[in-house]
Amino acid sequence: MIAVIQRVSESSVKIEGKIKAQIGLGLMILVGIEESDGPEDIEWLSKKIVNLRIFPDENEVMNRSLLEVNGEILLISQFTLHASTKKGNRPSYIKAAKPDIAIPIYEKMIVALETELGKSIGTGVFGADMKVSLINDGPVTIVMDTKNKV
Repeated sequence: MIAVIQRVSESSVKIEGKIKAQIGLGLMILVGIEESDGPEDIEWLSKKIVNLRIFPDENEVMNRSLLEVNGEILLISQFTLHASTKKGNRPSYIKAAKPDIAIPIYEKMIVALETELGKSIGTGVFGADMKVSLINDGPVTIVMDTKNKV
């Protein structure tokens, strides 16, 4: 599972011109799921995300977690994070999980993040044509891959 985590002052997702979800201070997360992802990936990633110390403290040092700043999450599924560009100019998405595998994992990730955060999160719609807006705060952008935990 790959996650691109962006610290934001605000973010939203629109589907067919209508806002599906929006957040204020928090994290906008793009998540790519592959077929080998499972419960241990969900658990590890959700705990890491809510506890990342990437929000400023009173000295402007990145020392506070999402939990400590009472931040929000907007989670967007994005299979293109698994693009392979090794051969040719057209990306291959062979590593990305098919919807029948990816959707249940995405739904479990939503539940895990809500449990870790202690509140509901915003989401897109799996497979929808989404328009995501954000104001990257910092900017702070972190890429995490559950296959590279060490």
